Parts: sequence; C-alpha cells; structure tokens
Amino acid sequence: MRSAHREVRGRIEEKRDDLVDLVSELIRQKSVTGNEKPAQEVVSSRLQSSGLDVDIWEPDADRLADHPGFFETSSYLKDGYEDRPNVAATKEGVGDGRSLTFSGHVDVVPADASEWKYDPWNATVEDGRLYGRGSNDMLGGVASILIAFEALRDVDIELAGDLTLQTTVEEEAGGPGGVLSALERGYQPDAAIITEPSGLPNVGMASAGVMYFRIRVPGKSSHAARGYEGVNAIGKATKIYHALDELDRERKSRISYEPAFRTDPRLDGHETNLNVGAVEGGDWPSTVPSEAILEGRIGWPPGETREEVRAEVEATVRDVSETDEWLSAHPPAFDWFGWNAAPHELDTDEEIVQLARENAERITGQKTTFGGGSGGNDERFYNRYYDIPCPSVGPRGENIHGADEYVEIDSLVETAQTLALTAIDWCGIEE
Repeated sequence: MRSAHREVRGRIEEKRDDLVDLVSELIRQKSVTGNEKPAQEVVSSRLQSSGLDVDIWEPDADRLADHPGFFETSSYLKDGYEDRPNVAATKEGVGDGRSLTFSGHVDVVPADASEWKYDPWNATVEDGRLYGRGSNDMLGGVASILIAFEALRDVDIELAGDLTLQTTVEEEAGGPGGVLSALERGYQPDAAIITEPSGLPNVGMASAGVMYFRIRVPGKSSHAARGYEGVNAIGKATKIYHALDELDRERKSRISYEPAFRTDPRLDGHETNLNVGAVEGGDWPSTVPSEAILEGRIGWPPGETREEVRAEVEATVRDVSETDEWLSAHPPAFDWFGWNAAPHELDTDEEIVQLARENAERITGQKTTFGGGSGGNDERFYNRYYDIPCPSVGPRGENIHGADEYVEIDSLVETAQTLALTAIDWCGIEE
C-alpha cells in the first residue's frame, strides 16, 4: 500500500492548480443556502466527466418528517426543496472491502462585500491563501473530495470497497435536507468523512447542539405623548434580554468541554453560547410599541439534552416575567424554530478516525489534535442516528462566515491527500 500512497500523493500535488481552479469555480456560483443548484451542477458535471453514474435528487420533507433528526429549517420554510438537489456518485469496489463516503455541503452563508478587501464571489489567490466566500467553509473541502477521487483514478488504484462522493444542501441551516436525506435514500456506508474545515492535521470528533428560539413580548400601544396609557414592549423585552445575557454568563461559568478549545484556546470558557441575534419592535417613532420580538440561538457541547437546554431557557424567560407586573399578567409567547440539532461525540478510537489521524500526521508532519463541539455540523446524522463513524477532516483557514474568508492552499492539497490515503487504507485495494 505504501507505493499506492506515494503515487496518489504525487498525483494530487500535480493537480494543485486544478484544485485551486475548482474551488474558484465553485465560489463563483454564489451558492448561498437556498441557491445550491449552480454549485451542484459544477459537481455533477465533474463526476460525470469521471465516468460515474450520478444520482441527483431533491429532498422530500414529507418522507423525512418522522425522523428524530428532522426539523423544518429556515431555508426550507423560505425556499422549499425544489431546485435544491443533492448529488451522489459511487465508484463500486472491485472486492469485498469496506464502504466509505466522502461528503461535503455546497451551500455558503451570505457575504457583505462592503466589509471585504477581496471580492467574495471571485476567488483571489495571495500569499498561499485562496480568498472567497465558502473557500474554507466548505467549498475547499468539496473540491478536495473530487480531486482525491480523480487522483485515485489517474494512477489506476482500484479500491476493494465502494467509495461514494456526495455533496449536499442546506448544512448552514441545519442540514436535514442534505446528509439526512442522503442517509434515508440509502447512502449508509461502513464509515464516512465530512470535509468540514477541521484545520488539518486536526480531526473533528464532536459537534454542538444548536437551537433557535423566538420570544414575542406583548405591550400596549398608545400615543407617545400619552405614554402612560401604554406599555412599551421594547422596554419589557429589554428585561428579558438582560436575563438571557445573565443566563449565558452563568452557563459559561459552569460548562466546559475540552475538545472545543483544544484546537482554539480562545474557546476556553465559551463552549456554550446564547445569543439574541435579531430584535424587532415598533412601527412608528411616536407610538408606544405593542409588541417586540427577540430571536436567538443557543449552542452547547455534548453533555446536555435538547430538552434540558430548552427547559433552562424557558424557565429564565418565565422567571423574569413573573417579577414584572405587566408580563406576569401578559406572558411572552415562546417558541423554538429552525435549527434543532442535538450534539454528538465520536469515540476517537474508531478505526476510521485513527486512519485519518495517521495519514494527516504523515502528510503534514505535525501531530493531530482531536477537537470539536463548538458548532453544529452534519457529522451528527451519521454518528448519532445510524451508528456510522464519521469524523471531519478538512483544511486550514480563517474568517469562516466573516469578511475575507480564506483557505490555505497547501492544506487543500493535504486534505485531498489525506482523503485518498484513508480511502486506500479503509476500503483496501487490489494489488
């Protein structure tokens, strides 16, 4: 196998420029969640050019509705699933080796070009970095999957087990229409790897729970000149905001999860987070507002259930309302919407994890750190609901979801090499 390793590593290095061009092409598709089809067309065309039969399908919310991992995402409620295809292609093994899936999402978050030094939708290469929206999260990882497969093909390596290449939609909104849809379609391998940006040689082994909430705070309208006749809903909502902010600080003081800050020490003390991210209230400056709406996100590492977290947030809102004369008589309406993901943790002794670690260390010459648990991701569907071991193995970069997002080009090559070598080791090859 060592000779196969050397051949495929060398071939991937030769395809460095092709890899950069492919990431750049994907970035140009502006595949913001809900508009994944253009990027999927690039992927499917590439797979077809490799002689693979490509499976293209749209998620079916009705068929997924009873699954414990399903929820109606904000992108589904806004855009539905029409013209938002998932893509998968399987290269069948030539023996009785174990099956493996490489998976990545093609959707990206929006970009405010006014904040960027570079054009977010037209990739820029500078000082060994590739700048552009999604370059790191995670179009770079998607391109690494395709290049890894093509390199295996180019040097005539025949895997004994099936290798599935899969790209999915709406991960940024929670992912049930993507990876969950693929699993329910029958793509259930012996192991999987998702190329989320783990920061190679680091390997991801956990994800956070994530939920969104909405609080409608009632008031009573009146003319501002006779404000004593009304109740300002924004003022009442401020009390709730401060209570939630205090809950966030209290949770941070008692919740710790080492894997979350192994790869980024800045996360120490921030493994859980509660953020009120949207506020709406009032419709006229001289009218006392009759309603204010707070929307927020709570994230937490493995260790709590969704039910426990919901109960704590709801109790905080209830307790502050009971101390207020108006709110105790007119309690806020509370509901959970959108993201509804449970956390997961993968045993790092799993063979697929150890193979990825060994290859990442061999390729980069650096020691692997196992991390995760600070954000929600698609690995949970494999690990939590199907008992399929699935780490994340992806490139290095910075500014995910921020201005001037970039990926290190060397790490794209290293990611593709790690994937290819791990496929050889896991699936086996015909000598």
